[in-house]
Amino acid sequence: MSEHEPVTGPSSTAAAASHPLQATHPLALAPVAGPASTVDGFVRQFLRNLNYERGVPLSAASANDRYFAFAMTVRDYLMARWLEDLRRQRVAQVKGVCYLSAEYLLGRQLDNNLLASGLTSIATTAMAECGIDIEDLRAAEVEPGLGNGGLGRLAACFIDSLATMGVPNIGYGIRYEYGIFRQTFQDGQQIEQPDSWLTMGSPWEFPHPEAAQPVSFGGYTEHYDDEGTERSRWIPAWNVLAIPYNYMVPGYQNGRVNTLRLWSAEATNRFDLRVFNAGDYAEAVRSQTFAENISKVLYPEDSTPQGKELRLQQQYFFVAASIKDFFDHQLAPDFDLANLPDRVIFQLNDTHPVIGVPEFMRVLLDEKKLDWDEAWAITQQCFAYTCHTLLPEALEVWSVDLLGRLLPRHLEIIYRINDEFLDAVRERFGDDEMRLRNMSIISEFPERSVRMAFLATVAGAKVNGVAELHSQLLRDKVLPDFNEFYPGKFTNVTNGITPRRFIRLANPGLSDLITEAIGTGWLTDLERLRELEASAEDPLFREAFASVKAANKRHLNDVLLVRDGFTVSDGHMLDVMVKRLHEYKRQMLKVLHIVTQYESIISGRVAASDIQPRTFIFGAKAAPGYAMAKRIIHLINAVGSVVNDDPRVEGRLKVLFPPNYNVTLAERLIPAADLSEQISLAGKEASGTGNMKFALNGALTIGTDDGANVEIRRLVGDDNFFLFGMSEPEVEALWARGYKPADFYQGDESLRRAIDLIASGAFSGGDKSVFEPIVSNLLYDDRFMVLADYSTYIAAQEKVDAAYADQDAWTHAAILNVARSGFFSSDRSMRDYIDRIWHAQPLR
Repeated sequence: MSEHEPVTGPSSTAAAASHPLQATHPLALAPVAGPASTVDGFVRQFLRNLNYERGVPLSAASANDRYFAFAMTVRDYLMARWLEDLRRQRVAQVKGVCYLSAEYLLGRQLDNNLLASGLTSIATTAMAECGIDIEDLRAAEVEPGLGNGGLGRLAACFIDSLATMGVPNIGYGIRYEYGIFRQTFQDGQQIEQPDSWLTMGSPWEFPHPEAAQPVSFGGYTEHYDDEGTERSRWIPAWNVLAIPYNYMVPGYQNGRVNTLRLWSAEATNRFDLRVFNAGDYAEAVRSQTFAENISKVLYPEDSTPQGKELRLQQQYFFVAASIKDFFDHQLAPDFDLANLPDRVIFQLNDTHPVIGVPEFMRVLLDEKKLDWDEAWAITQQCFAYTCHTLLPEALEVWSVDLLGRLLPRHLEIIYRINDEFLDAVRERFGDDEMRLRNMSIISEFPERSVRMAFLATVAGAKVNGVAELHSQLLRDKVLPDFNEFYPGKFTNVTNGITPRRFIRLANPGLSDLITEAIGTGWLTDLERLRELEASAEDPLFREAFASVKAANKRHLNDVLLVRDGFTVSDGHMLDVMVKRLHEYKRQMLKVLHIVTQYESIISGRVAASDIQPRTFIFGAKAAPGYAMAKRIIHLINAVGSVVNDDPRVEGRLKVLFPPNYNVTLAERLIPAADLSEQISLAGKEASGTGNMKFALNGALTIGTDDGANVEIRRLVGDDNFFLFGMSEPEVEALWARGYKPADFYQGDESLRRAIDLIASGAFSGGDKSVFEPIVSNLLYDDRFMVLADYSTYIAAQEKVDAAYADQDAWTHAAILNVARSGFFSSDRSMRDYIDRIWHAQPLR
């Protein structure tokens, strides 16, 4: 067959008509598993997509054409399964999970979908027969800009696990046009640029403009008589359209495909021809620009009133569209609403979607005409809330003025929820004014506001934290009055990660080694990794494990060399700290360790040859308006520039900060890491998931007893974990005594030398003013107690050096980390959610 000729094949109409499902449901398609599951069939389908979907022959196809045609071929294989799953869920009307999340940090989709469909080997061979290297196709894929950090990656892991477990699920979110931002560095400082991930389109999304949902804002409410019943209705001032884009979420080689539905905002009247013809071109598209701002970027800067309003618009936009979509398209037409708790659970992933609670009530009250008590009883069983923070500033509040202006009916509903809730509190505890103020959904100071975490707690059937320590602190310190009022409502579900992406795809060498040792099946039963413990005692297995780690380092070096011009030095320990840049995560403590080692060399107190060679790698984005976080990024890059170029260091220390850290880079960096930095102040990190990824890929952890570190340390053993720092009770006790960071500075010579070196301008060309705000913050504020934990951190790092010197013992400990971390599978997390919160079951 000439590559210039279109591929021909059996009529898709005829094929569909011959399939038995076609007679029973109009959406059913003929399965494409037959032709695509052979090399010849895959080649034919690929060329067909290239010819008929992209409109080019192979000889004229661009890299993007080839990638699209290839992705479409993989997509075609999953389509029939997806549509059949949708049909079965509509017919069965079994309980499903609607996961409401502002973020889904998906990562690249191609390899994940190849793995899930079992097509990797066939597709690789098929492309080779077409003269195409599959690696070139992988390189053409752009990672979706739909998330920022752990919250979004967790959501992606969870929907992967639900599909793998066969549990009906729809993930709902926003299709951000530009995502968070693309990070670049200019003179070491973070610069935010648009993340234009959709420039070349995406083959994985299915737009459905015909299923657009109107979402309203503003206006006023009015009361009216409805055949003797007094009701309210909302008269909005304006609205936008929410356009759904569907993504397939395939389970791991089980034939199941769930759905991720993301909403994009468009104006209801996008273009005014009359105004355009009058010559006012900007005004003609003003409504379009205004509406599309809603889904433009993830977490718009909210330091201005306009930014705050846009964030609330975003949150209401996606939950309103999602709830309406559920009622209009997921429920049977004759469904009895009294049975809704047996049909759905809406999981609120943090406070961003909590405005969905009054929206759900509004639909039941104003559109479905239920009375208040019945609607509220249903709502309290149809929502559950996951809290992802312990920081008070991260628990969202919205001013009453803003809510009343933007969503007046919802504010009315919130007021009534609060009034009835406080009546119940009075009935149980009496007129305890302080308790009532502490528990009220409406806060009076510093301005009248709605506390969204409180609303979610009152409305949710369950409230969960995301690690044992976090859940305990949530009950005891963040929401203690609610825990007392609602015995049994609070529970814990420790986070998890999908082993399909973060071992099988990210670390194929380790994956193959595990399979050789314990057989197949562990990718969906990760606790089986325990069987590796015996292999840790086998010298040949340790040698093979060390070889995999070395190969991963070489692969990372190749990636960073092409991506950023960086090299990873041979023989170096790879010491990695990758996470969102926030003061509580304490990247600053890591910087002080590096500066301490550098200062000891240049002062002559330690010979460079006596330093354990290390490459320190950072990956982090700072929120655009977070000035201190951006200063710390600048300092990390400045320290790196000086250390890396100083001949006195003799190449023993290297600091790398590749910009724009994302899932794609994580999949290369995590398998190569030796040491995982999890060093937040105890009591501040909710859980973490990076710590789990590193442990499962054979990195040892240096960390505080915070978040899921507590569980990691307990599982892997104290001998295989480098613990330092104060415990959460010790942190609280120090605060109570009166923490004075300057005392720690004066009392520790190494700390004083490190801070003085930064203050001297050594990393800023002699200009002492550049990093003076950081130094002052450490000495006179230090909210997250970097200086208090410095000495134990340095001591723990000395233990790391000593341990790494014995490579065989280090490898033994790394293998035990892998073997004992199976608990941290997102499949286990989903089972916990199902057992403790959702009570949903796989669709058989």
